Amino acid sequence: MRLSALRLRVADPERLARFYTDVLGMTARPQGANWRVGYDGADADLLLMPGGGAYTHDRGQRYWKIGITLPNVDLATDYLRKQGVEVSDPHQFLDIGYMCHLADPEGFVIELLQHDFEGNRPKGAGDAARPFAGARIGQITLRTGDIVAEETRCKALGMRLLSIQEVAPYGFDLHFYAFTDDTQPDPDLWSANNREWLWKRPYTTLEFQHIPGASFVPTPDYRGMEIEGLTEATSDAFSDPLLPG
Repeated sequence: MRLSALRLRVADPERLARFYTDVLGMTARPQGANWRVGYDGADADLLLMPGGGAYTHDRGQRYWKIGITLPNVDLATDYLRKQGVEVSDPHQFLDIGYMCHLADPEGFVIELLQHDFEGNRPKGAGDAARPFAGARIGQITLRTGDIVAEETRCKALGMRLLSIQEVAPYGFDLHFYAFTDDTQPDPDLWSANNREWLWKRPYTTLEFQHIPGASFVPTPDYRGMEIEGLTEATSDAFSDPLLPG
């Protein structure tokens, strides 16, 4: 099984698909009234569905972002700015990763996360002309106040917990689940030694930003996820759809 798609409702699927192909280096194909965009490989696609158009990012919503993992965030940032895309300055965020953020034309948040920490990137990593070569949709991120409920549901689906990352200055921690038999370099799930390894995985992980006891409202334009290998439609711990991929 694998996470095979994130479903988002948008104002104009075809137009938004062009942003993901022309700017972020994905490929696209129509699927009825929808457009499916993604990178070649085992990671998830984005299924862009009509009917949206009023999305506004809100930290009180359950859905948060996608994360794109790639070899060189600095090259990607330079490239995006030349395309007229507003993007934050790359920085090493604690002992989590070297990253920056942007939004697509409809306001959905995108995190660019480098395979290696600041200062650890191999010389010559990335291609200035094709900075998204080797990129993957590395994370789909949801917010939760009840990680026990999330973990119970993820394990019932057959997902494994790969990493837990404390972000104490901001009052939350991060939990990463995936359909995989991979073994982390360090058996301690809290260890920073697992993080650069995690950002290099070729598949998509399900990331939870956990703020204990917090409540989050549904995001109308988040329409759930597709899971390849799932035999029938079901739901996650908070009733968002999980559909056969």
